[in-house]
Amino acid sequence: MTYFVNENCINCKYTDCVSVCPVDCFYEGENFLAIKPEECIDCGVCEPECPAGAIKADTTKEYNQDYIDFWVNLNREHSEMWPNITQQKEPMPNADDVNPDKGYTGPNKGSLFSGLPGTGDE
Repeated sequence: MTYFVNENCINCKYTDCVSVCPVDCFYEGENFLAIKPEECIDCGVCEPECPAGAIKADTTKEYNQDYIDFWVNLNREHSEMWPNITQQKEPMPNADDVNPDKGYTGPNKGSLFSGLPGTGDE
């Protein structure tokens, strides 16, 4: 089992999850955080910390297996290219406006994903 970040993180990028991760398995993109599956120890402490509900276990029944596989693979691929982030930062400027857990019902956020790296721990 591993945890993954899904599209709810896009353009929010809250980092509450980063501050509780005991193994520093988060990696930062321009508008998204990714979990490196090979580093995740499946402790689950990050999931309840995410204000956008963007972190799920790959065993969740909330989504179908194709969806889970897509996001686990996207996390794996981008965590190999992006810088590690271990410290909490401010979320993106309009994070609350595009947070599905705070009522966002706009277009699918998946189309807004950027593959560009973030800054990681500076």
